[in-house]
Amino acid sequence: MEMIPRMASMELFGCHVEGYGCRQRSHMEYGLICQELGRCDSGLRAMFSVQNSLVMFPVFKFGSAEQCGKWLPKMARGEAVGCFGLSEPDFGSNPAGMITSARRKGGHYVLNGQKMWITNGTIADMAVIWAKLDGEIRGFIVETSRPGFRATLIQRKFSYRTSPTAFIDLKDCEIPQGNMLPGAGGIKSVFQCLNHARYGVACGALGSSIACYQAARDFAVKRQVFDRPVASYQLIQDQLARMLVEITKAQLVSFHLGRMLDDHQAKPPQISLAKLNNVREALKIARLARDITGARGILADHHIIRHLCDLEALSTLEGTAGMHTLILGQDITGIAAFH
Repeated sequence: MEMIPRMASMELFGCHVEGYGCRQRSHMEYGLICQELGRCDSGLRAMFSVQNSLVMFPVFKFGSAEQCGKWLPKMARGEAVGCFGLSEPDFGSNPAGMITSARRKGGHYVLNGQKMWITNGTIADMAVIWAKLDGEIRGFIVETSRPGFRATLIQRKFSYRTSPTAFIDLKDCEIPQGNMLPGAGGIKSVFQCLNHARYGVACGALGSSIACYQAARDFAVKRQVFDRPVASYQLIQDQLARMLVEITKAQLVSFHLGRMLDDHQAKPPQISLAKLNNVREALKIARLARDITGARGILADHHIIRHLCDLEALSTLEGTAGMHTLILGQDITGIAAFH
């Protein structure tokens, strides 16, 4: 919470928003910010991504002028935090199957359902909740102070320990009719938000891999084994070279994708490719870094084990490795293999 005002002072909130006190940035800039935040901590990068891609973007893209004017300036200043309520206890990879519902009641909507694995859930002032209204997925702004909204911190996590991840319970939560995002309709609206966020995850994973590589390299140069630096051994140099090659390839994928997004040329399968590749290779790099640092690799001192645990979460969130593989498979063959 101490970091949020400092991030706001650096104009890090509102990257996808034009106006409303926000500094709109290119996708390339957004990706580089995610890389650097990921190099520090994945939970910090997640807070940034959710606030930008999954809350401020849908409000700006799908919201009314009144909704934008109410929320976006406060979020840009770090005075309000948002969360994104999509995943449910029984529906993660298949968000279209959600059972959270909204029904009309006079001039209000009444929401019922549950959301799971919600980043920023317990610190949020508002939530963008996705629910089915008359069978169609719609987006709603729900102030977290409303009766019927309850967010519970998910405990006992070994990944994303800095991130307040929540379980959200909606029980007859009544919101004004004006809280529905008028421009959001169907699963396509959801995926427009996720496309921004998945690019951020790909870049954040790259940052984690850079941090692990740097820690392993610094350790190997200083650590003496048999009166020689660990870095002087061929096996260690092979591992460091492999790490650097994969980091460079991931950078090229990320930077090229950022340019394509800026030129409105990127397709969702290309975003899936970047997310799948960067997280998968980052996990390999983190494990190699842990191996190079030996027993010290499990200590908090070098941060490698923290990044490794966080990357295990990254391999699942914003689409599992398996789901992104199938997205690519469908794009290659024209045949969907999800069922």
